[in-house]
Amino acid sequence: MQFIDLKTQQKRIRQDIEKRILNVLDHGRYIMGPEIKELEQTLAEYVGVKHCVTCSSGTDALLMPLMAWNIGPGDAVFVPTFTFIATAEMVQLLGATPVFVDIDNDTFNMDPVKLEEKIFEVIRDGKLKPQAVIPVDLFGLPANYPEIQKIADAHDILVLEDGAQGFGGKIGDQKVCSFGDAATTSFFPAKPLGGYGDGGAVFTNDDDLAEKLESIRVHGKGSDKYDNIRVGINGRMDSMQAAIVLSKLTIFDDEIVRREKWAQAYSDQLAPTFQLQKIPATYASAWAQYSLITKGKKHRDDMMNKLKNHGIPTMIYYPIPLHLQTTFNHLNNGVGDYPVSEDTADCIFSIPMHPYLDDETINQIVSGLLD
Repeated sequence: MQFIDLKTQQKRIRQDIEKRILNVLDHGRYIMGPEIKELEQTLAEYVGVKHCVTCSSGTDALLMPLMAWNIGPGDAVFVPTFTFIATAEMVQLLGATPVFVDIDNDTFNMDPVKLEEKIFEVIRDGKLKPQAVIPVDLFGLPANYPEIQKIADAHDILVLEDGAQGFGGKIGDQKVCSFGDAATTSFFPAKPLGGYGDGGAVFTNDDDLAEKLESIRVHGKGSDKYDNIRVGINGRMDSMQAAIVLSKLTIFDDEIVRREKWAQAYSDQLAPTFQLQKIPATYASAWAQYSLITKGKKHRDDMMNKLKNHGIPTMIYYPIPLHLQTTFNHLNNGVGDYPVSEDTADCIFSIPMHPYLDDETINQIVSGLLD
């Protein structure tokens, strides 16, 4: 059994993928070829924003807007502590300070109330200037952008949506990667819309920001690559990966429908026994992962071992909150500072989730958990 089944997906679109790859081989523009512009236009239209700027990874997608906004030493950037390290890593890389925020117990996303508490705490302390917040669309569920945006507007801070896991989700009719001042996603193979290697994108309605992003991803270029008007990075996406993502986009909406179907099948049977991620009214998740909360570490170990004995793979996202990671020790956070995230990290695990599950597999997984 596969935790994420890319082989079945590939069989479905293999012919189209091969055709697009052959086109890249024929034109030979392996870097910034015509597939890049086609993908950017297609994604911008899909999300409903003016600009999409592709790049080499979801991590670089986070880095580039922060660079464009001149985030650096003395700046506070608010990030959830229960997520993958890339979100806070890019903040620290630029010399700014990641300020961690605890999560909501029901959605596992950044808690807006605790966000505002942290903003006031930074203001009172007076050592850092609040500059930006990076909410994460954890496991595919959009963060609470209506409330986060109100708080950001009140404190004049920028919102950078981390939609690496959330592409395909939405709030009402507004799609993930259209929230905030800019938004990012990842095309890492395990993501809802993944390539066969690294890749990412930044989305925005800000013309000036889009222009800066296009410059930053090519070493800060101006009129040409030897006219460098700012410090940038080598952040270009390969034409081959763009071709693959374009192919996957042709079936993406259908895959989101399938993910929702299997998530609902899990929820109908597991809700009485486990705490599940709560999906608020009007919200739709891309279901990058399907996660369960157990009654503690021992219960989690028991459940994971039980499934392992049935040949069913599981994963833990995320076993150590960011505020307890060694690389952030200098921020002087400790155990007990972010209790919801710490409790969640001790009790959470994920079961197989992808569009190509079936009733038999769902029943096997559920039986393995409940029997």
